[in-house]
Amino acid sequence: MSGNVYVAGVGMIPFMKPGRSDTYDVMGERAVRAALADAGIGYELVQQAYAGYVFGDSTSGQAAIYGVGLTGIPVVNVNNNCASGSSALWLARQAVASGAADCVLAVGFEQMQAGALGNDKPQDRPPAMKRSLDTMRGLQEWRDGAPGAAQLFGGAGQAYLDKYGVSDDLFAKIAVKSRKHAANNPYAVFRKPITEEEVLASAQQYGPLTKLMCCPPTCGAAAAIIVSEDFARRHGLRTDVRVTAQELTTDFAGIFDEGTDMIKVVGWDMAKTAAERVYETAGVGPEDIKVVELHDCFTSNELITYESLGLTPEGTAEKFILDGDNTYGGRVVVNPSGGLMSKGHPLGATGLAQCAELVWQLRGQAEARQVEGDVRHALQHNLGLGGACVVTLYEKVN
Repeated sequence: MSGNVYVAGVGMIPFMKPGRSDTYDVMGERAVRAALADAGIGYELVQQAYAGYVFGDSTSGQAAIYGVGLTGIPVVNVNNNCASGSSALWLARQAVASGAADCVLAVGFEQMQAGALGNDKPQDRPPAMKRSLDTMRGLQEWRDGAPGAAQLFGGAGQAYLDKYGVSDDLFAKIAVKSRKHAANNPYAVFRKPITEEEVLASAQQYGPLTKLMCCPPTCGAAAAIIVSEDFARRHGLRTDVRVTAQELTTDFAGIFDEGTDMIKVVGWDMAKTAAERVYETAGVGPEDIKVVELHDCFTSNELITYESLGLTPEGTAEKFILDGDNTYGGRVVVNPSGGLMSKGHPLGATGLAQCAELVWQLRGQAEARQVEGDVRHALQHNLGLGGACVVTLYEKVN
């Protein structure tokens, strides 16, 4: 698994509110075509494909990819909750790094319905997240009618506030920052600026979280073409963005045991371990990272993730935010795209959308969102409770 792996092309379509988008297969096809065009190759050169989505029938990946071509290649469908897109990317990178394939497609898409994620799963079997939900109920009060995800991440946010004695105004500041970034992103759903007062006054969800601190259901798609160095050389493709390190982790022992806390329940250990392994493999540290796309499904999770990724030491997120070190002019620009909060969160597409944004940043193609200076490394964090966490480090190659 030592071969160099490059992102030869990325593609993304504008994200939309439910009910306004094309169907998932059309969205997926559009994203794939965009990635192929960006790479400058035809679909006939793709040897394998991995498709990430959460809501859809089995072989939905084929339904999307068949619109591009019918070449008989393996198509693998991936469902890893909100980390499905980056899990598809992880599989594509593995295939190329191992030498099993030279050119692999990763695509993610989601056609969602309006409103909070509902409990529409079959009732004759335990839910996949039963351990997490049972642990949460042992740590905090369950509120009927409140979205389950908001209770998980709201509880984690409250645990952070209690542990460090900081104000929930921090969560509002993150929401305002996300909208400010999204204003420059033509792919984002929510581009209108908001104020801290508006965020704090919006409908309360759970704990410190209000509606404007929660990401919206969204429809969209994104894709990437992953290639080996030899393939890129033979076909004259660009090799300016390399996937230098990548880790996919699941939950560790102790997360569901007595003595745990809500911060751990929502993926702290997964993210911290994946990030540490990525830094070690790449030979860089968080101080070398100038741009990050992280999984801000709720503003509380963005704050927690600053620390799990090592962007700021544990317990220092308040200063990190108040000093403006999470935005332009600060130490690291977090979610220049607007993130899940403002760009939107079509579950299966999110990981590939993060990839596209970071590739554009490293190429210098992010237009008004471009992070200034010599940006050499970019970090991606994509979380799926249940659980899965993918952390990826991209490097600009001269």
